[in-house]
Amino acid sequence: MKSLLVLFGLLAAVVASAADVSGTWKATAEGPNGSMERTFVFKVDGNKLTGKTTSSMLGESTINDGKVDGDKITFTIKVNFGGEDMNLNYKGTVTGDTMKLTVDAAGNTIEWKAKKVS
Repeated sequence: MKSLLVLFGLLAAVVASAADVSGTWKATAEGPNGSMERTFVFKVDGNKLTGKTTSSMLGESTINDGKVDGDKITFTIKVNFGGEDMNLNYKGTVTGDTMKLTVDAAGNTIEWKAKKVS
C-alpha cells in the first residue's frame, strides 16, 4: 500500500512540473523573406495540447497532435502554401513565460521565440 501511495505522489509531482502552456503567446522568427509574427492560443488538458495559431502570411490553423511533456511541447498545423497543403511539425521548450520553437518548413528550419501575453 505504501508503494502505491509513493507512486501516486510521484505521478502528481510529474504532472505539477508540466510547463504552463495554456494561454496566448506572441512569437517572432526570421524567415527566408524577413521577420515573421505568429500568435498561438494553446489549451492544455492533461498532456494533450490543442488550440489555434494565426499569422498574417498563412492565416489561421488548428493545432493537431499536440503534446506537453514537462517543459517540452510538440504539435502539428496544416497550412496551404502556394496552393499546396503541408503539415508543419513544431517542437519546443517552455521556460516560464518564454518559449523556443522550431519548425521545418519546405526544407528550411525556422526558430520561433515566443512570449506569453495572457
